[in-house]
Amino acid sequence: MPGFFLGEQNRRLLTNEDGSLTERGNLIVQNTPFGRFGQAEELHGAIHYLLAEASRFVTGSVMAVDGGFTVFSGV
Repeated sequence: MPGFFLGEQNRRLLTNEDGSLTERGNLIVQNTPFGRFGQAEELHGAIHYLLAEASRFVTGSVMAVDGGFTVFSGV
């Protein structure tokens, strides 16, 4: 379950043309304990685990990769 990662699909929603955060982007960052959006390579660990033998009996689990947003924001 990835959290907020800045990409082409959401860039205009979360940042202004000058690179500053929009109101929504700022609200997300304020409610994320890491204080920033995730970076794509930060998903690699979860992907490697799910592809490895170590997870061969894992089903129906949710792995949050969201900088603490889910726990901290009350979602």
